[in-house]
Amino acid sequence: MSNKIGIVGCAGRMGRMLTDVIGRTDNCEVFGGTELPGSPNLGKDLGELAGIGTIDVKVGDDPLALFEACDVVIDFSVPEATLNHAKLAAKTGCSLVVGTTGMTHEQVAELEAATTTTSIVFARNMSLGVNLLMSIVEQVAASLDEDYDIEVVEMHHRHKVDSPSGTALALGEAAAAGRGVDLDKVADKVRDGIIGARKRGDIGFATLRGGDVVGDHSVIFAADGERIELGHRASNREVFARGAVKAANWLEGKENGFYDMRDVLGLK
Repeated sequence: MSNKIGIVGCAGRMGRMLTDVIGRTDNCEVFGGTELPGSPNLGKDLGELAGIGTIDVKVGDDPLALFEACDVVIDFSVPEATLNHAKLAAKTGCSLVVGTTGMTHEQVAELEAATTTTSIVFARNMSLGVNLLMSIVEQVAASLDEDYDIEVVEMHHRHKVDSPSGTALALGEAAAAGRGVDLDKVADKVRDGIIGARKRGDIGFATLRGGDVVGDHSVIFAADGERIELGHRASNREVFARGAVKAANWLEGKENGFYDMRDVLGLK
């Protein structure tokens, strides 16, 4: 039987991309989608919104009904909405895939708390390549000592509201894990004015915004005489949708728990 997948924010750019990708993926189907009450897209066909033709699934505005009907719901919304969706997942037992960015540590902890009665995959970036990069960054950081300064550089489109990006922070966390340190204690996110020499052991972040850049990320390990650069560039949002759909299918039959994309990829 097909995996019944629901999409919150189904009329947005990512929601439409998810509808398209699910429609091209074996053993799963778009089973429902929601938008906020009052949306001009209510009642429209998700397939028509995605440009793939009629699929006889209409946009609704009742998240509870969506969670009750589906096997798994995919959420690329905003932190406050995602926490409400996690409560609905816990209430109904529907699995949840979360690609929402800008979530605080406390909000992520709330997500995890919901998994006593459901299963959730959470990742700040759903790209398979980015998650492979995180694993490599952790290994490199574990192999190199503090003679190698670590810098995380990211660039996104002009409309992105959070900084550094969730992916940049996740890469920083991977580097910190490799070194066995707490990122919050070594992160250097703001540099302005005469700030003095770089502190040994810090993990620095640089943020760029402009144009329509989907997402560029680099992690630089810089020592005297050499520099190692690891990076990933996303040229379209389909890479995120493909990862989310892979996670949704991976969750089928899994025990209740809190997972990430490295679980999905078998990298742990």
